[in-house]
Amino acid sequence: MNILITGTNGYIGTKFSEYVKKYNKNNRVSSADNRAATNAPVTAHNSSGSVNNGNRNITYNVEYISLRDDNWKNADLSNTDVILHTAAIVHRPDLNGPEAEVRVGNCLPLANIPVGTQVHNIELHPGKGGQLVRSAGMSAQLMAKEGKYATLRLPSGEMRMVPINCRATVGVIGNGDHSLINIGKAGRKRHMGIRPTVRGSVMNPNDHPHGGCGGKAPVGRKAPSTPWGKPALGLKTRNKKAKSDKLIVRRRNQK
Repeated sequence: MNILITGTNGYIGTKFSEYVKKYNKNNRVSSADNRAATNAPVTAHNSSGSVNNGNRNITYNVEYISLRDDNWKNADLSNTDVILHTAAIVHRPDLNGPEAEVRVGNCLPLANIPVGTQVHNIELHPGKGGQLVRSAGMSAQLMAKEGKYATLRLPSGEMRMVPINCRATVGVIGNGDHSLINIGKAGRKRHMGIRPTVRGSVMNPNDHPHGGCGGKAPVGRKAPSTPWGKPALGLKTRNKKAKSDKLIVRRRNQK
């Protein structure tokens, strides 16, 4: 059996390569998609072996090719029995990058997006990936561009500066009706993997700060507490020495 695998640099292709290596230890199996790490020209590697499938032995030949250059055009597919297509077209310049058109769904640096555009999935550090505005139905608005930074108005109302070479996706995230879903019954929540929540007031004092005293006793503290004694409501968790404070133009609760 001749097997052709594409996209061996991706997650699925890599895992399949490891699987073949594990059960085919006598033959050398390597990926062709390692050009990014070595800057070497991409070459194809072959692997062969046999598998005992009950009544018969299946002989196979695995060939690894790369779709990142034109080598795949020279591959001989005439004797190929199975093609495992694990590759995907990524980094398309017409959809992702400075040359992309400003249209919904395309990803561009903030420097290439017009002021006033609605964006989402915004990077905070170039190349790290989107970290801001990723929930259903959310979007941020690009308010200004000045020097090294672009100013965004986040869904919370906060005005924040982001490096202008960070990327963002144009448009509003879909599934805006997600917040309107009514779970309706406990069973549906259980199907999500959520188990019942026990109230602290019905526990014993050694299990929860709200426990003890019997009946519907009040909290007995200045404010409700977590099981570990920390304030459950209104506790400030932001680091007072956060260096990103200088990038926040206006906080969400500031008039």
